[in-house]
Amino acid sequence: MDREPDGVVRVRARNPSLLTLDGTNTYVVGSWIVDPGPADAAHLDAIRAAASAGIEGVVLTHRHSDHSEGAAELGAPVVVPEDGDEVGPLRALATPGHSPDSVCLLLGAICFTGDTVLGEGSVFISPDEGSLSAYLESLRRLRALDLEVLCPGHGPYVWEPRAKLQEYIEHRLDRERRLLDALRSGLRTPDELLDAAWPDSPPDLRPAAELTLRAHLDKLAEEGRLPPDYGPGDR
Repeated sequence: MDREPDGVVRVRARNPSLLTLDGTNTYVVGSWIVDPGPADAAHLDAIRAAASAGIEGVVLTHRHSDHSEGAAELGAPVVVPEDGDEVGPLRALATPGHSPDSVCLLLGAICFTGDTVLGEGSVFISPDEGSLSAYLESLRRLRALDLEVLCPGHGPYVWEPRAKLQEYIEHRLDRERRLLDALRSGLRTPDELLDAAWPDSPPDLRPAAELTLRAHLDKLAEEGRLPPDYGPGDR
């Protein structure tokens, strides 16, 4: 059962997609709104109805539009916090990787993760604004905390946070091992590398997988772990 943590009300936007799963999760914490989601009138009305104490402020885990677009419509101050900031009852923990401005928000042992951790599946890392190196460090930072539950930006609550975070780390490192094996075997084109390291990627998610592949290659390049004959033109 997808039970709610004490003091938290989830309102799910009707914007399902391959990347948003069954929609963006907005959370009402007292008089504070976490990630108001899209500027959809029905969704915003549902948020107002759930915030029975009124809306004192809106806090974002990051600025991506599926999390932030509706913020200006709620008539309250909007905060994009940085590491260590306290916003109402919440404390921000910087977790860059999915985006440079990504934070998780802590309410005691309850953690609102935005797009740093999803309830199902893995997180999309774009090489343009994301960083796989930073993302893995963010996951390790979260794993070190004594958390009760993760409240993700998409998907169900995660009631075994440490296991989920370990699964996420191992998943990324397994992709990296597969990619390195493929490179060592002489594979070079994106299609060859995707077939070797992302064989389970559905066709409709292949463009996203190719971007994630580039993020992995950027990480290996930063660490000096690409084969000597692999140049920027191969990516």
